[in-house]
Amino acid sequence: MQTTKHTHSDQPEKNVSPQPKDALPPTPPLTDDSVSDASADGDDVEVALPPPSKEPESVLDIDLKTPDAHVPRDPRLIRLTGVHPFNVEAPLTALFDEGFLTSPELFYVRNHGAVPQVRDEEIPNWEFSVEGLVENPMTITLTQLMNEYEQITCPITLVCAGNRRKEQNMVRKSKGFSWGAAGLSTALFTGVVMSEVIRRARPTRKAKYVCMEGADKLPNGYYGTSVKLNWVMDPNKGIMLSYKMNGEMLRPDHGKPLRAVIPGQIGGRSVKWLKKLIITAEPSDNWYHIYDNRVLPTMVSPEESANNEKWWKDERYAIYDLSTNSTICYPQHEEQLCLKGTPDMYRAKGYAYSGGGRRITRVEISLDKGKNWRLANIDYAEDKYRETEKQLFGGRVDMSWRESCFCWCFWTLDIPKHELAGAKDIFVRAMDESMNVQPRDMYWSVLGMMNNPWFRVTISVEGDYIRFEHPTQPALQPGGWMEKVKKAGGNLANGFWGEKLEGDEAVVPEEEQAKEISMVKPDLKKSITIDELRKHDTEEHPWFVVNGEVYDGTAFLKEHPGGAQSIISAAGLDSSEEFMAIHSETAKAMMPDYHIGSLDEAARTALTNSEEEPDTSDVPRDTFLRPKVWGKATLHGKKIVSWDTRIFTYKLDHPRQRLGLPVGQHLMVRLRDPATREAIIRSYTPMSEINDEGFMDMLVKVYFAGPGGKGGKMSQAMDALPIGHFIEMKGPIGKFEYLGRGECLISATPRHVKSFVMICGGSGITPIYQVFRAIMRDPEDTTKCTIFDGNRLFEDILCKDELEALSKDNEQKATILHTLTKAPDDWTGLRGRVTGKLVEENCVQDKETLVLICGPEAMEKSMHQALLAAGWDDDQLMFF
Repeated sequence: MQTTKHTHSDQPEKNVSPQPKDALPPTPPLTDDSVSDASADGDDVEVALPPPSKEPESVLDIDLKTPDAHVPRDPRLIRLTGVHPFNVEAPLTALFDEGFLTSPELFYVRNHGAVPQVRDEEIPNWEFSVEGLVENPMTITLTQLMNEYEQITCPITLVCAGNRRKEQNMVRKSKGFSWGAAGLSTALFTGVVMSEVIRRARPTRKAKYVCMEGADKLPNGYYGTSVKLNWVMDPNKGIMLSYKMNGEMLRPDHGKPLRAVIPGQIGGRSVKWLKKLIITAEPSDNWYHIYDNRVLPTMVSPEESANNEKWWKDERYAIYDLSTNSTICYPQHEEQLCLKGTPDMYRAKGYAYSGGGRRITRVEISLDKGKNWRLANIDYAEDKYRETEKQLFGGRVDMSWRESCFCWCFWTLDIPKHELAGAKDIFVRAMDESMNVQPRDMYWSVLGMMNNPWFRVTISVEGDYIRFEHPTQPALQPGGWMEKVKKAGGNLANGFWGEKLEGDEAVVPEEEQAKEISMVKPDLKKSITIDELRKHDTEEHPWFVVNGEVYDGTAFLKEHPGGAQSIISAAGLDSSEEFMAIHSETAKAMMPDYHIGSLDEAARTALTNSEEEPDTSDVPRDTFLRPKVWGKATLHGKKIVSWDTRIFTYKLDHPRQRLGLPVGQHLMVRLRDPATREAIIRSYTPMSEINDEGFMDMLVKVYFAGPGGKGGKMSQAMDALPIGHFIEMKGPIGKFEYLGRGECLISATPRHVKSFVMICGGSGITPIYQVFRAIMRDPEDTTKCTIFDGNRLFEDILCKDELEALSKDNEQKATILHTLTKAPDDWTGLRGRVTGKLVEENCVQDKETLVLICGPEAMEKSMHQALLAAGWDDDQLMFF
């Protein structure tokens, strides 16, 4: 922790951003005089000052194609929701090591959408209004706020209500993304007490709430929320309007140029880019106040909350004050402690905080699962600011008279190494002055907020070393003891952290019991040996296994949507993970018809212990893809095509290796869900040339989470992967293959076509593009192609330049029609959706035409019905 003695001869670090000319006349830059000791007796007082800070100068490549292309950021921050919107936390160790105050570049960020762009010259005239139930409505500029009101500076910790949510998501997926334990930060905020502004507006007798609204325009309006008026008017609550953080102007991600700062309450109440204070008689009716920042009763499922809005409109479930919480920062995750040749004592360290201005009064550590506790030492750095009044960063330090606690505290405890070696885990819990103590067990809720059970770090002895594991790692980052328990089949909600204690029976809560659709014939008792299963590792009569049950896939071979290869690739193997990840409830309900028996115990063991087609050859394979084996490809690069579209480049096993994917077929991609660690498996068609070597390019449209839904699991997971991480792929699969010059294979049956009608939407262009490119590149291929590409916006059109380049010299056999549902005024192409009528007007129907369709499910269904009604035969329609 950095401290400085405040005397006129000791000048603190000058970490102040350049100010626009004449922007901030009443606030001088940080000098000896702006940090002064105002105590009567002249005693030196040590307070924590901000750590060294350097504002990022350039925009990261990953942000260049997003709406935040004007915001420089620190690359160390961990992105929790892909590239955009920007929601991040610092690595926990880096955050803790900065000390009591956090640099702006490592301060956590919770953005719901794009960051409003405010130029420096606009800052002095930034306006916000005070309106509603007031006698004197006002519009105030930032310059007026700084000239006409007393300026104060306060240390304040802001905490996201989702802090530690990854732990909840490991137990059961909530609607929120996976924060780790670093969703909080502390800074010195400079500004004006909010009550001073509202007092001048003179609220009426009916006024009860202060609604706040920011400048960040979102799908459901501007972000807004509310707090009670009497809280705002209570000086002990410390609610303020701030324009500086750690002595410099707010940076864009933190609300530049003005934000509300509400100590002791969740960060979601501290509205950034503040534009309005609206005094009302009722809580805010803003969409984000109602449908965010709530802890619904634990028995309310995601489905129930989505179907019954009464849960969201019950103000009893809104979150305001923070709950008591604490975390172990040292030992850090995966830290190793040598038992020999090092000091006998190990110093455990971490943070704790509470809400509503309540002081943390004790932090306790247990090495025996809570049977015995020992008190940790607590450092209240915030208290140093109470000891004297001074000027700091242009504002009076407004803490000397307060007893409210607005900040986190740090705790330490020296523990003998031999006690750590003899323990299985370390627990920490905290208590505040209202005797609110962290609970032993998790309170799961649909938004995954306010998670604060005891924080547990596990201990394992490995030779001469002790190794420590935290419960989780943020976002998609793998690791943590919760992941191991989940993978081993343990129930994390059983009251024993997924483990069974001797003499105790773990009870699974009713709401955690799985309600699975039965996939077996109830009276079938036939046992199947491993030899019987292996005999049906064939293309003619493939058997496959799901959850220990054996199914005959023969009947699927011709009709399966993924083609016969999907079944053949599973023959003789345990396909549980893939089947459960891909198939719908409807498909699962069909499975009893194909159920033929259960593996015996010896077969289960043999199948579990067997390897998937081990590659024992010393000769590198020419092709990467194998139908029955997942291969690991490394993420080599990421190109931002648009705010929601990426081209991911994956590195294959060696520089001369080809992917091995026939034209018109696709591959399977497997990743792990960041919360549940269950497999996410989806089909993709690369953009790469068939004969490209060493690398493969994949065009992916990222479906981000938002107010309208959770977004796409796979696309968000892929977008969040760091460079150097691997994904797993296998294939090829698919019912359709284009051999060239009009020759196709459909379910392995040859077919000749003279023309293709290609209907696609969004990223559905990729399999269409593969076939179209193969035809256009071959001068001997006379097959005609008509592409109908439907999108919403112009910027949603993918591969437009590539398609036009291919068709330029092939106009006699290529027609490309783009249609937009939200076209700009200068758009000269088609408008509206792709319809049967549009196809009819531009194509001639005949028996030697094949229709290829790939796009959103709704589009595929509507086109299927429209084309059948127009007289097309089902065997002329091919759905990728």
